[in-house]
Amino acid sequence: MAATAIGRHDALMNIGMLLFPGLTQLDLTGPFEVFHRIPDAKVHLVWKDLQPVRADSGLALLPTTTLADCPQLDIVMVPGGFGQVALMKDAQVLDWLRVQGQGAKYVTSVCTGALLLGAAGLLDGYRATSHWAFTELLAGFGATYTPGRVVIDRNRITGGGVTAGIDFGLVIAAQVAGEQTAKAIQLGLEYNPAPPYASGHPDIAEPALVATVRARLVERGRDRFAKQPS
Repeated sequence: MAATAIGRHDALMNIGMLLFPGLTQLDLTGPFEVFHRIPDAKVHLVWKDLQPVRADSGLALLPTTTLADCPQLDIVMVPGGFGQVALMKDAQVLDWLRVQGQGAKYVTSVCTGALLLGAAGLLDGYRATSHWAFTELLAGFGATYTPGRVVIDRNRITGGGVTAGIDFGLVIAAQVAGEQTAKAIQLGLEYNPAPPYASGHPDIAEPALVATVRARLVERGRDRFAKQPS
């Protein structure tokens, strides 16, 4: 397996992953674990400064470049997490996404990162997905919710909630480096899911469990519903 792309200077493809306080780390670290194995790729972890950023779990992540210093990206990726709400009207972040989105080959997200793409005007007229508890919010940004772990609409690639980020990363690896490369990365990661419970999506989980988890997530993320465009 290839060494991590961070720190390389001969990369042909720039992948930028937005960091922000309160992100869900697996939204980012799942696809990161795929991205840094893509040949000739350099992965940038991007935030306003280079100080450690704490995920909603408390895990600290270290940016490698700032919004101002980030090169033009080939792939822009936005993770989700409840910290996303604070960025929905953050002019600096939204402007960065718009500028990068204009020049990027792919504009992408995992989980509720799609809502931040939407706030930047980058999902208007596109099919997209997000975490199952918040998919109804996509319509407020002109996007059409489409079920699926990963949804591709032209150069917009969006992943579902949290663990879907690994599937998302492999789909992008296949897009930019070919299916055999993506398969090799998957094998190297031993990504062969066999969850102990059939409760990972509302389509298969017990209705009472779905209702409980939905209420908990919606309550915790109620600001998401309050800050939608009128």
